[in-house]
Amino acid sequence: MTITITCVAPTRSRIGEGAVWDHRDQCLWWVDIPAGLIHRFDPESGENVTYKFGEPVGCLAVRESGGLVVAAKTGFWFFDPNTNTRSHIADPEAHLPDNRFNDGGTDLQGRFWAGTMKDAGDPDATGTFYRLDPDLTVTAWKDGFWTTNGLAFSSDGERIYWSDSNPRVRTIYAADYDPKTGTPGTPEVFFDTKDMPGRPDGGTVDAEGHYWQAGIEGWQLYRIAPNGQVVQTIDLPVEKPTKPQFGGRNLDTLFFTSLSLGLTEDLPQPEAGSLFAITGLGIQGVHQARFQG
Repeated sequence: MTITITCVAPTRSRIGEGAVWDHRDQCLWWVDIPAGLIHRFDPESGENVTYKFGEPVGCLAVRESGGLVVAAKTGFWFFDPNTNTRSHIADPEAHLPDNRFNDGGTDLQGRFWAGTMKDAGDPDATGTFYRLDPDLTVTAWKDGFWTTNGLAFSSDGERIYWSDSNPRVRTIYAADYDPKTGTPGTPEVFFDTKDMPGRPDGGTVDAEGHYWQAGIEGWQLYRIAPNGQVVQTIDLPVEKPTKPQFGGRNLDTLFFTSLSLGLTEDLPQPEAGSLFAITGLGIQGVHQARFQG
């Protein structure tokens, strides 16, 4: 099969991120973090509808009861795109005004996980991963991160992946995961990207148990086997891919977001910051659970 990469939403986003596929409505949700924009892309029509959230938004998930749950600058929110209204859930880092939420997603049971990072002033390891349960309880799991990223769960729900994108760390981690309690086990290094062109950014998994990493600054996506070996590398038309996510009716289209900030000036990439779709991989992803709260 021939792999084809197509720009499907030429938005020139500052920081395109947070891609999540909703199999029920057959659409891809994604965000532009600093612009505070939420996008809904329909691959059937090619339409990309944009909603203004009102503050920087890191990631989101579709709610089982309708609308979205969002992790933003000031914590967790519910957002209804139909009415353009939002309601606040909790801000676990009100005491850290320089922080904001970054990457996240749901486990197979519909709990929403999201991590924070310092977004103003000098960089510091003030990031923490949080779990938002369906009863809206917020639990801090692990802190000490520079840039929380790469959150994904194995297809059986018993493994959790995440990364720290900061150049000091640029490492992907993994841990056993208890689906009954939503509790990760002891973290271990899954893959160190220091010898790769790209640092780890957003991630997802496929139906064969492989982890896909967006290699930001490396012009590439990497498919990593459960044993930590890179088994496939895809060269991209943009320097800074940010988040891969399988979607489409057969879950065999690999979408990825990108950003347009801080690009290498002498390397033209007019579509940087856009949403892309990769077809012809012959690989399927897994369904993303809706948030059950």
